[in-house]
Amino acid sequence: MRNFRARLAGRPPAQRGHPHATTRSAAELAVLSARPHDGPREPYRAHVHWERGYARLVVLADLAACLAASGLAYLLRFGGFIQFAQTPTSSRPYLFITLGLPIAWIAAVALNRGYEHRFLGGGSEEFRRVLNAAVRLVALVAVASYATKAEVARGYLLILFPTATVLTLAGRVVVRARLHRMRRAGKCQHRVLVVGSGESAASLVRIARRDLTTGWNVVGVCLDRAPGLHSADRPDRAGFDLAGVPIVGTSEALEDAIRRTEASAVAFSPQIDGERLHRALWALEGSDVDVLVSSAITDVTGPRIHLRPVAGLPLLHIEEPELTGARRLMKGALDRTVALCVVLAGLPLFITLGLAVRLTSRGPAIFKQTRVGQRGKEFTMFKFRSMVMDAETRKADLAERNEGAGELFKMRDDPRVTRVGKFLRKWSLDELPQLFNVLNGTMSLVGPRPPLPSEVANYADDVHRRLMVKPGLTGLWQVSGRSDLDWDESVRLDLRYVENWSLAMDLIILWRTLFAVIKREGAY
Repeated sequence: MRNFRARLAGRPPAQRGHPHATTRSAAELAVLSARPHDGPREPYRAHVHWERGYARLVVLADLAACLAASGLAYLLRFGGFIQFAQTPTSSRPYLFITLGLPIAWIAAVALNRGYEHRFLGGGSEEFRRVLNAAVRLVALVAVASYATKAEVARGYLLILFPTATVLTLAGRVVVRARLHRMRRAGKCQHRVLVVGSGESAASLVRIARRDLTTGWNVVGVCLDRAPGLHSADRPDRAGFDLAGVPIVGTSEALEDAIRRTEASAVAFSPQIDGERLHRALWALEGSDVDVLVSSAITDVTGPRIHLRPVAGLPLLHIEEPELTGARRLMKGALDRTVALCVVLAGLPLFITLGLAVRLTSRGPAIFKQTRVGQRGKEFTMFKFRSMVMDAETRKADLAERNEGAGELFKMRDDPRVTRVGKFLRKWSLDELPQLFNVLNGTMSLVGPRPPLPSEVANYADDVHRRLMVKPGLTGLWQVSGRSDLDWDESVRLDLRYVENWSLAMDLIILWRTLFAVIKREGAY
């Protein structure tokens, strides 16, 4: 178990006895680059031990989910496994499915490449492959039942497969959350070598460091046209900001740079020469080094992007964002259904919170404010009042204490917030009345932050794309820091949601919202 944890934490055997192997300075790398190599060398092999451990952990989570779903379905159908000896022959197919599902499930996911490391730990493709495997397995069971004339109750299958799918997805979310925590702590990372020219390489370094959960640890930069080896000691002399990442050589000596930095992945900037990229691909064959090529477009991911080969040239086909159509109708139906269920179930809580606000401070329990919704249409947004009645008139007096940037006004210790309001904001309970906005169709459960008219008046042209969809009660901004985010980052996240919306993304954001509320990060 100790070795398994070490592998999952990303500590390769090469580091044993060399505590500073992963923290070489730029000067040391420069010296190593000038050291001659005696005779032929062994082919380089990248070692990413934590990936195998993480993949095994995912398989175990899937197996546990299937066993739980199988046991639950059989228990509900027959009342227990002990009764198998007394059950009629017609019940034997149920037990066969119950015991065989975990093996078939793992095989189906594996055939759909659901355990490949490039899909694990990030993005929605991992979940999409699980869903595809579930659908295909259901179809296979249906065909097999028909071919063998096995009488299997539909109710049993309606319990078994949806439960297995939900538990599998939930298990993967939990395992991924653990991986992200370890990555924030500097473990389970890919050692990435960036290759590019000048500012394009610097831009790729900045993007790689934007989100720690991606697991990118940029260990060096190879310049297409290096200004000289002396720049390895002083990256700032190169004329662009590499955020302290050392320049370890040029793209012509890529293999040597990979060996010195012990890189497990190489990321090429968009401006890399095609012929040079080909030579690099050939040189890295059989090394287990992942080769990544960045595109010039950012924050567009998922099903919108497809590779389309034209005369041997792989081109990115980028589809328009899905802003209308059947899936949008499904989103609206899901919004209203969930909002109605939460309102009906939480009605006593609504009444209690409303009375608490009303009885502890002067003014109404519900705060109404004009916000800008889809296509720039203004609407009235509802919240539990968390501030004093004259909060807006006192805002000008607090301008010097504003901690926000851009169009946002934020204060961690806002004197206008009431005692009950602090509690409501701490647990995000002040936003519950926005469920009525979801019911009347002016808001969605998930979407961009609903802006004020004064904010929209100062929007740049690009930022207006936030208004192409309904604002949301929660969103990427909610699960990525909320009030701790600066203006530019909140805009980027909102635009990223607009560009890449999908039902799977909505479900992931709703799940992450639960943990964001519990952690209370950025809630003030």
